[in-house]
Amino acid sequence: MQILVTGGGGFLGQALCRGLVARGHTVASFNRGHYPELEALGVRQIRGDLADRDDVRAAAAGMEAIFHNAAKAGAWGDYDSYHQANVVGTQHVLDACRAQGVGRLVYTSTPSVTHRATHPVEGGTADTVPYGEGFKAPYAATKAIAERAVLAANGPDLATVALRPRLIWGPGDQQLLPRLVERARAGRLRFVGDGENRIDTTYIDNAAQAHFDAFAHLAPGAACAGRAYFVSNGEPTTVRWIINALLEAAGAPPVHKTIPFRAAYAAGAVCETLWPLLRLSGEPPMTRFLAEQLSTSHWYDMAPATRDFGYRPAVSLHDGLIRLKDSLQAPARHHLIAT
Repeated sequence: MQILVTGGGGFLGQALCRGLVARGHTVASFNRGHYPELEALGVRQIRGDLADRDDVRAAAAGMEAIFHNAAKAGAWGDYDSYHQANVVGTQHVLDACRAQGVGRLVYTSTPSVTHRATHPVEGGTADTVPYGEGFKAPYAATKAIAERAVLAANGPDLATVALRPRLIWGPGDQQLLPRLVERARAGRLRFVGDGENRIDTTYIDNAAQAHFDAFAHLAPGAACAGRAYFVSNGEPTTVRWIINALLEAAGAPPVHKTIPFRAAYAAGAVCETLWPLLRLSGEPPMTRFLAEQLSTSHWYDMAPATRDFGYRPAVSLHDGLIRLKDSLQAPARHHLIAT
């Protein structure tokens, strides 16, 4: 089958491309840059921008399915840049599906679309947890708009499904883990609150597997068509435990210090004021959205995903951490052999 992956050069995108190639599909990736890793897999790379309708439509030509994984992520930035990538870009993907006769669309969403201040989610499903309101982060706000559009587009000619993986980690991560390690080694990492709030996370192979499982069952009228699903390892742990487990796997020092939620929230508000005012570069160390996310329990029920498309995480937290540690130690072992 001819399949297009948007954002195939990213962390999850590469896992999707690897898995689809291994399953015998002919895969193309729609990227803004060029990735040697995709070239090595035999994935055809199509350069373009999601914000350009003609680029997206051309990339979708001849495709039978699309995994729409590309997005602008983060906790900071101007709303328009997120809107162009996440809302306009997704609308262009939907338009391209209709114009080119693409029959199936698997959309990578996020649990952040249900974020509501400090309201915890404990064992919720997409049917019981409503969309958020009053978003303080453009990422969550624009992904919520995009997810709604994807689900609304489901019909007899285009079957769609939205997956919401929670905090993806594992070998190859160039975002979450490097930031945690850098801040831990600099002594700048703190738990917001006591760190005992429970959260879900998702090992990279499980996140990709959920997409493949949903795709295998997706068709017009299928149980999963037109619906959203939370995806994770199904092993909620405290923030304190998972953060220190990841740091240990990376050989970084553990974190013990905390900051009260009110103090973190106030610091976030100050940062949100100062960054644009002083034209500071990069993301601020704290935002109000981050303070709320880091201090609140968020874990989900995998039963709907298991029921509707057979998703069962194959890699446990324990085994994933071992794989992560082995992958991070591998360069050091090669260096010792070389010298």
